[in-house]
Amino acid sequence: MPGKLKVKIVAGRHLPVMDRASDLTDAFVEVKFGNTTFKTDVYLKSLNPQWNSEWFKFEVDDEDLQDEPLQITVLDHDTYSANDAIGKVYIDIDPLLYSEAATVISGWFPIYDTIHGIRGEINVVVKVDLFNDLNRFRQSSCGVKFFCTTSIPKCYRAVIIHGFVEELVVNEDPEYQWIDRIRTPRASNEARQRLISLMSGELQRKIGLKVLEMRGNAVVGYLQCFDLEGESGLVVRAIGTACTLDKLSSPAALLPACNSPSKEMKESPLVHPPSHGCRSTHNSPIHTATGSRLTQNFSVSVPTLIYTGMGSGSAGKEGGPFKALLRQQTQSALEQREFPFFTLTAFPPGFLVHVGGVVSARSVKLLDRIHNPDEPETRDAWWAEIRQEIKSHAKALGCHAVVGYSESTSICEEVCILSASGTAAVLNPRFLQDGTVEGCLEQRLEENLPAGCGFCHIPYDELNMPFPAHLTYCYNCRKQKVPDVLFTTIDLPVDAIVIGKGCLIQARLCRLKKKAQAEANATAISNLLPFMEYEVHTQLMNKLKLKGMNALFGLRIQITVGENMLMGLASATGVYLAALPTPGGIQIAGKTPNDGSYEQHISHMQKKINDTIAKNKELYEINPPEISEEIIGSPIPEPRQRSRLLRSQSESSDEVTELDLSHGKKDAFVLEIDDTDAMEDVHSLLTDVPPPSGFYSCNTEIMPGINNWTSEIQMFTSVRVIRLSSLNLTNQALNKNFNDLCENLLKSLYFKLRSMIPCCLCHVNFTVSLPEDELIQVTVTAVAITFDKNQALQTTKTHAEKSLQRASTDNEELLQFPLELCSDSLPSHPFPPTKAVTVEKASPMGEGTFRNRSAPPCTNSTVGVVKMTPLSFIPGAKITKYLGIINMFFIRETTSLREEGGVSGFLHAFIAEVFAMVRAHVAALGGNAVVSYIMKQCVFMENPNKNQAQCLINVSGDAVVFVRESELEVVSTQQPATSCQPSCIGGEVTT
Repeated sequence: MPGKLKVKIVAGRHLPVMDRASDLTDAFVEVKFGNTTFKTDVYLKSLNPQWNSEWFKFEVDDEDLQDEPLQITVLDHDTYSANDAIGKVYIDIDPLLYSEAATVISGWFPIYDTIHGIRGEINVVVKVDLFNDLNRFRQSSCGVKFFCTTSIPKCYRAVIIHGFVEELVVNEDPEYQWIDRIRTPRASNEARQRLISLMSGELQRKIGLKVLEMRGNAVVGYLQCFDLEGESGLVVRAIGTACTLDKLSSPAALLPACNSPSKEMKESPLVHPPSHGCRSTHNSPIHTATGSRLTQNFSVSVPTLIYTGMGSGSAGKEGGPFKALLRQQTQSALEQREFPFFTLTAFPPGFLVHVGGVVSARSVKLLDRIHNPDEPETRDAWWAEIRQEIKSHAKALGCHAVVGYSESTSICEEVCILSASGTAAVLNPRFLQDGTVEGCLEQRLEENLPAGCGFCHIPYDELNMPFPAHLTYCYNCRKQKVPDVLFTTIDLPVDAIVIGKGCLIQARLCRLKKKAQAEANATAISNLLPFMEYEVHTQLMNKLKLKGMNALFGLRIQITVGENMLMGLASATGVYLAALPTPGGIQIAGKTPNDGSYEQHISHMQKKINDTIAKNKELYEINPPEISEEIIGSPIPEPRQRSRLLRSQSESSDEVTELDLSHGKKDAFVLEIDDTDAMEDVHSLLTDVPPPSGFYSCNTEIMPGINNWTSEIQMFTSVRVIRLSSLNLTNQALNKNFNDLCENLLKSLYFKLRSMIPCCLCHVNFTVSLPEDELIQVTVTAVAITFDKNQALQTTKTHAEKSLQRASTDNEELLQFPLELCSDSLPSHPFPPTKAVTVEKASPMGEGTFRNRSAPPCTNSTVGVVKMTPLSFIPGAKITKYLGIINMFFIRETTSLREEGGVSGFLHAFIAEVFAMVRAHVAALGGNAVVSYIMKQCVFMENPNKNQAQCLINVSGDAVVFVRESELEVVSTQQPATSCQPSCIGGEVTT
């Protein structure tokens, strides 16, 4: 499909002084696309040039439009010497290549230099004319939409969810490439940035071609990552979920948005929503058991199975035949897919039938053993092995799909750890294929799924469980079996019934290793990995019990490798699921010889643990109603003949009523103390300080139990770097330093956000890296959302009681997350001006405006700052249009680290500049917000002896247009608008 790209350079402003004699600049612009370059005239002696150039026209193929970025270089003209570079702008053309996108890119773009940062702005207008091409052999994928959000986009509905798509491309890293001439740091950095931009475009085009082959039109949950392998090359890889989406065009789409994200998810994401009503609440369950397998080889596979049990092998009243038919339909729907994986983490009611548990796999590889580093086949084979391992684990749990799937790598020298994890699940086949499920069967299946607890029921046969677990009858429907604890990588299901509030739970672990090379190093790492996985999950289980909760959601485990240590960081949101049994307490048991003082110490610690559990239950309002022993159900039955699974409905219904009245209160969780490490584990449990009064935190999008959100939000990114002392490093000292680093980072955030109390830190995303020997870096991105404590809805106890009653109707009251609206006036900045710098002040784009093409007719339709949030929604607003993804990679280098304020000042300024450039590109597309924002990579390297530092940052998100509900109400009532300026979000950058 041939196309025509047209570019016009309008003006520049705030350019730096390049001529010291006149304190001015003789600026001109080079516009390059592919191998074609145009130049503007030189505008003499001005820091604010007005070029107003003619239209530069490039006639190219559409695949080139997808692969190549538009490069705009601003230079200072010198008559007798080489022209001096001022900076560059890279513009991605892909958002203009599908029908619903913007027709033009126009606005002020920051001029970025990898050495000096932002150096002024340039006004550019870009247009694309495409000619239709129905050639089935074309190599472009124009028209395929990409979304970073891991749920169905708010203004779309999914016709079919096709399945998993993946791709990777490899190239030689310019940083390690040999050339015959001296390359300056600026030239090396720019070559790297341009190459990554080219590879990113090529990767996205190839993913789009796979989607078209599956007859889809969109990729949801698109996750693109960069692997810097050093001399082995540079890898760009991506995964996503292929879907067929329809734009919502009904009048309801233009009505004010509901106040609850959970309600939005119930309404529109699917063309064929489940017919049964959902009695809702907020959270969901998970059960964990771990096991590890290790092959003694330098290429070691360490798949750690974290099985999350749900459901029952016994069929209950409506049991066996329908569940078997459902599994057969689901299996047939997934057999045609090479990898039945889904990167989505949030689903509409009815999509998840059962959740089997968390499954994960890790593999240690040597990069220098790649036979052909420039080809992707070897790396493709590595990931294929990992996915096959995950697939086999899911099948062992009686599941046919993996949801909430993600992949990551950790690289140090020639060693690379490949990691993959997800949640094994049984899905409703009606959403996976078009018209293949008979209506009568479909309706009967849905009628048989208990509302609010069906996904908790174990999908595997309880007589042949893949791991030992304690099962009880569901505390909600009492028809199926559920585990005592649940872990999952997905967000809180909409129809889950939860008691009280949730909280952020983290497990942190450090382990020293000897410095080694090649195969010996890989073997040492492989030997450590299973034990680290076990200890991380033990910590999670202990802390979950200490909180008085029984389920984890949004579980993300990161294992990072360094030269002399391994670090593990696990984050999740703990909740109390009403369908699962009440967690028992924690009991300490010592194995040392009897000693009076020692026993007294154990007794004291036991009392502290009991008091902590009681305080946590009070803090998070976990007050489940008392349940008589008669309705608890029976424990795991003894093995019987397999024929029991084929009993009639009358026989199975009689079986449900057979209760073991001797089954009493759940046993306590025992912690055995047999060495100093075990004692330190117990101490670490008690040293976790809860958030200050008025603060809550979670790593999922929504905090369960908080119902009255306001529209005031504040996104922030914080980076902490510490250097460890090389003297007498031990595992205990490392763990203490790592714990202190994370705790102090959270405390500093609470302090800076104190004026927003009461508020909740949502979507808290921690990333740990070991960029150099004895250097630890922790990056956290989150968003603070305020809520009205005075108007809190006292519904926890009511819904807990309802969860213990059998559903008599399908229209039970829904437990939702209402978002109380505030006025649209600009909120005061929540941080003291001397403590933090907002992006508005830290960059020249702070006061820029954007053109809102989709905004309703208002008297004032411009917004000073583009909102940024890691959430997939904006509280109190309706997303009306998705403009494309923002995927940007930046490199910043300095040779004057101390003069720029040290590590803190350097990182602070760089992240602020990244925010400014993201906002500028979104505004140029006509958007006013970035949702699902994520900083996927932040690699920092320093050489303090030479006063040098370098940082690489990769960010992505969805550019959108949103409208405030108050503005929609004004338009709907046709009343004169007094103000159409929504509240702004200051992108907080703390270092």
